[in-house]
Amino acid sequence: MIYLENINKPSESEQKVAQESCRALAATLKGLQIKNPEIEIESTQGKIKIPRAALEMLVDILKATSQGKPITIIPVDTEMTTGAAADLLGCSRPYVVKLLEQGEIPFTKVGRHRRLKFEDVMAYKKRMKARQKELIIQIMQADEEAGLYSQPTI
Repeated sequence: MIYLENINKPSESEQKVAQESCRALAATLKGLQIKNPEIEIESTQGKIKIPRAALEMLVDILKATSQGKPITIIPVDTEMTTGAAADLLGCSRPYVVKLLEQGEIPFTKVGRHRRLKFEDVMAYKKRMKARQKELIIQIMQADEEAGLYSQPTI
């Protein structure tokens, strides 16, 4: 699993090429039955074998690029500092330390410093987004039951 993050916005011409390539590669992969397909790249190296999983990931990258979304690829087993985790979560470093001490996110200590796995931080972020969605739905239902909100009639 790889996490894609926004970094540099692609140009309009890059977006167009990515859109065309994404469609073509996705369609090609859908029709393939072999596990490790070969693709041919025009070079002096000849054919290069690329695992299907990497090609499927490339479809995701091309899709994001075609939508004008800049990307960065980060291996999920990457370790990060509490400051980097705070930046990713959009909160303060002391709040991240509090989450660690409450057991919300696993961590290890290297000397006096805490290290978190990128994958664990993203799992926490996903759980929090799901919880926020649940709470918003509950608030909307409570508002409807109290008569504070009703669907507009057309």
